This record gives sequence, C-alpha cells and structure tokens, in this order.
Amino acid sequence: MTRVVVITGSSSGIGAEAAVQLGRRGWTVCLLARRADELDVVAARVRAAGGTASVHAVDLTDETATQAVVDQVLAEHGHVDVLVNNAGRSIRRSISDSLDRLHDHERVMAINYLAAVRLTHAFLPAMLERGQGHVVFSSTLSTQVPVPLFSAYLASKSALESYARSLLAELGHRGITTTVVYFPMVRTEMSGATSIYAAMPMMTSAKAGAWLVKATEDRPSRVTSLGGAIGQAGMSVLPGVLTKAIAPQVRRMDKRLQRKVRKQE
Repeated sequence: MTRVVVITGSSSGIGAEAAVQLGRRGWTVCLLARRADELDVVAARVRAAGGTASVHAVDLTDETATQAVVDQVLAEHGHVDVLVNNAGRSIRRSISDSLDRLHDHERVMAINYLAAVRLTHAFLPAMLERGQGHVVFSSTLSTQVPVPLFSAYLASKSALESYARSLLAELGHRGITTTVVYFPMVRTEMSGATSIYAAMPMMTSAKAGAWLVKATEDRPSRVTSLGGAIGQAGMSVLPGVLTKAIAPQVRRMDKRLQRKVRKQE
C-alpha cells in the first residue's frame, strides 16, 4: 500500500528537505504551506527524486480552510499514514521588551500550537478508523535547555510537546503514536531573520530534514541530540541551577556573534 505523509511548512527549509528525502524513499508527499508557487518548486524536486507529490496551499490558522484541505487530501489519497506538524514561526525578543506586545505570543501560538492541534484533530478520525496513524511535532532543543529571548516561541513549543504526550497517552492503545523532534539551530529562512546568527554554526536543512525522515519512518518517541537529552535530564533534576548557569553563557555567546558579524561587515 502507498505510504502517505503530510508535511506542513514544506515550502522551504526543513520541511522541503524532508519532503524530497521521503519522496526519494518512495513516500507520497502532501505538501502544505501558504505559498503555492514555492510548493510547486518543492513538488518538482520530490518528483525528480522519484517520489509522488501533491500541493495544497493553505493558511493553517483558518479553520475552514484547514478542514477543506484535509478533506481534499483524504479524497485524493484515501488515507494518511503520518502527519508532520512542521510549520512554525519564531520571535526573538526579551520579555521586558514585550510587555506591550501580547500579540507576539498570540501570533506564535496561532501557528505553532493551535494550527498543529487543529490539523491533527482534523486527521485523527480517519487515523482512528484505520486503527493506525503517526503524528510528528517539530520542536526545539531550547525547550530542553533554558534559553533566553524566545519566550513566545518556547511557550508555544512546550505546549505542543505536552499535547503530543497527551495524544500518545490517550490514543496509543488505539494505534496513534507520536514523535517530538528537538531541533538545534538550523540554517533556514526563519533563523536567518536574526542577523547575528549568520556567524553561528548551525545544522543544515538537509540534515534536519533527515531527522524528520527518522521520525516518520522509525517512529521513536523523540528525536534529539545528546546535548539536548542531557539538558532535558538536568532540567528534571536541577532546573534552577541549570537555568542560572546557562543564561549568562547564552548572553556571552550573543556578544561573540555580534562581534563576528561586525568584523564581517
């Protein structure tokens, strides 16, 4: 039977690379994002790699549009084996500079959390009817290790991780499984919005895409780095100590990156 995967945020970056790699491995890939023209480019790459791709331009913050695209995918393919909730946005801003910007949290939560839950809920009835389905959630190493300046982003991802755990706990016995992928910094359009990160070593989109492939095919409960796993364990035991130790290191790293960027200008 044809293996069908839905990938959100697949018009560029990690989602696009995962789509191409999964297409090469024989998956039928349903590409979801807002930008139809960029999805067409990714679909051509998937097909060139030997896979099958369908394009679905959609605003996942729109409930009606989301349900319509779910109906379309199921009508075209009959079923979905794996849903990869990869779409996201990030804001780098301190809490003290955000006191009058509650909309930062609202905008990030709308796509990172609510859109992912909305889409998951829309696909779940068909998965439950088949007695199987896997849901992947893209998250970040920064929920495992305390990092300042990303409160809106990290709050949304932490909520998503809690939802993933609840989904597995409630529906695992009915064939629904989950994976949370804890990415380190990845060289993408989103990370490129912060100028100092141009001087920071990062994971490539292709390697990050391979992490989503692993989550899709192997279906572990999480995909992470050794540093992330250690950080998560440390936060379970000594959260206050670890937070106080890491925060100043991150601030010093930012200053080093700023100096490197200035030298390159």
